[in-house]
Amino acid sequence: MLTYDRAGFRLDGRPLRILSGAVHYFRTRPEQWPQRLAAVRAMGLNTVETYVPWNLHEPAPGRFGRTAELGAFLDEAARQGLWAIVRPGPYICAEWDNGGLPGWLTARVGRRARTSDPEYLAAVDAYFDEVLPAVVERQVDRGGNVLMVQVENEYGSFGSDAVYLRHLAEGLVRRGVTVPLFTSDGPEDHMLTGGTLPGVLATVNFGSAPEEAFAALHRHRPDDPPFCMEFWNGWFDHWGERHHTRGAADAADTLRRILAAGGSVNLYMAHGGTNFGTGAGANHADPPFNSTGWTHSPYQPATTSYDYDAPLDERGAPTAKFALFREVLAEFAAAHPDEARFLDDREPALPKLPPVLGAAVVELAETAPLPFGEAVHAPVPPLFEELGLEHGLVRYRTRVPAGRPELPLTVEGLRDRAVLRVDGVRAAALERGIPQPETAVPGGVTVELLVESLGRVNYGPQVGETKGLDGVRHERQYLHGWQAEALRLDPLPDAEFGPEADGGAADGERLARGVLVLESTGDAFLAVPGGVHGLLWVNGFLLGRYDVRGPQTTLYCPQPLLRPGRNEIALLELGDARPRKVELRPAPDLG
Repeated sequence: MLTYDRAGFRLDGRPLRILSGAVHYFRTRPEQWPQRLAAVRAMGLNTVETYVPWNLHEPAPGRFGRTAELGAFLDEAARQGLWAIVRPGPYICAEWDNGGLPGWLTARVGRRARTSDPEYLAAVDAYFDEVLPAVVERQVDRGGNVLMVQVENEYGSFGSDAVYLRHLAEGLVRRGVTVPLFTSDGPEDHMLTGGTLPGVLATVNFGSAPEEAFAALHRHRPDDPPFCMEFWNGWFDHWGERHHTRGAADAADTLRRILAAGGSVNLYMAHGGTNFGTGAGANHADPPFNSTGWTHSPYQPATTSYDYDAPLDERGAPTAKFALFREVLAEFAAAHPDEARFLDDREPALPKLPPVLGAAVVELAETAPLPFGEAVHAPVPPLFEELGLEHGLVRYRTRVPAGRPELPLTVEGLRDRAVLRVDGVRAAALERGIPQPETAVPGGVTVELLVESLGRVNYGPQVGETKGLDGVRHERQYLHGWQAEALRLDPLPDAEFGPEADGGAADGERLARGVLVLESTGDAFLAVPGGVHGLLWVNGFLLGRYDVRGPQTTLYCPQPLLRPGRNEIALLELGDARPRKVELRPAPDLG
């Protein structure tokens, strides 16, 4: 049994310093878990931590799936000699879409999410019923490797509903969680008062100044041991911004100071991985402003890569940060052999990675029209969630009443990108938060908007946003009488491909496809020269988005997605371009 006091943790009566690293099972292919977890141990860590994204496991109300993955990941961690920390939410942030909350749920409950609202709590309880058995049966006091379970996540950054937090904690206990519960928050007074619970271990998240952070924690919780639940040794990226890095020596110095202060630690991240599919979240912040207006949108979607400048890079290779962290952890283990324990006494070894495929070109010789679903008719444009669509595309159409003059169009509440066509002719590209180009149309024309959703905001007061658009005005008058056709993009939708005809995408956006023939497989890095903004699939699996704004240029394709022989590469370009090839490049380019 794991116990603790102000001096630290004890497992079955023996001292244990928790030396953890975050690896998200949902950002790495299951075939790669053994390598990633073996590398975590080889770095000198004795524990792995993971979030659990609710929206991955309940994509539609009452329709649960992929829940066995959590248990399988925890079992693989045990095989690699690692203890585990589980953070099941229900909210996780994690730069993951909607902070892990299902879009169908937050569209329904709105601002009542993350509170003690009965409808929201009923959904949380059903989710806990489904995912917690995999955690409960693997707790250390039942012979497993799960040391601790988190209550919510950084709630002090969001709200102050103590009844809500208590409901979650009691629900975890009622479902059989007997290992210590904990909360994690920033080391600020309002966060440590709003996000903690009496009798539940409090931990803090930070990237620097550990002495100050632990002092703040001690002021509020003098009987709790110092624990940095998220040591931010790197950072994440947004499209259109620079790639974030942090010096290895600086990060290693902070890690050494955390341990010198007597603290336990969880590296966030040990291995970041990839925001496959439509998993990437977004932030929303006040943008820079100059004399000409906003310089970019306040909406900041996260990139496909979640490399995070972590000790293990996106494909699992050790970095300079890995080497320095391993030195710090080895020094600690030599000085505290009784605390730096593993599940077993095997000598850790850094596992071998698959090869990286060399340069190659895949010509996109076939195209297909987008196979939209059946049209839905409504007086106003229905939201994605009202159409049962978590993410993808919706094509909206309406007709401007005849007999009126040419007047400006205004699209209200666009979330997040759209191509505007008038009588089938592309008129403008629109982006959330960016001033719209002036477009005036006369009566009698057909207005079409192809709307694409990007990540839902994952942190702050805008968590729980809906996707789609709010309405369209012709001058001041709203246009009514809409037709909406939805298209889910994950996995690759069924489409009728054929040789590309002259004119290509003249009739609108089309899927494009090519073939990559391999004698043997490996990891790959794919780029779309000439592409502006779109999505890329390998053998039907959605790798994620590409965007000419960067910083990321290549998309990581893990070896398990490829096979000897024929491999299908598909893309959907949504910008004003028509890329004709996809390139395999010998190294990643994250900017």
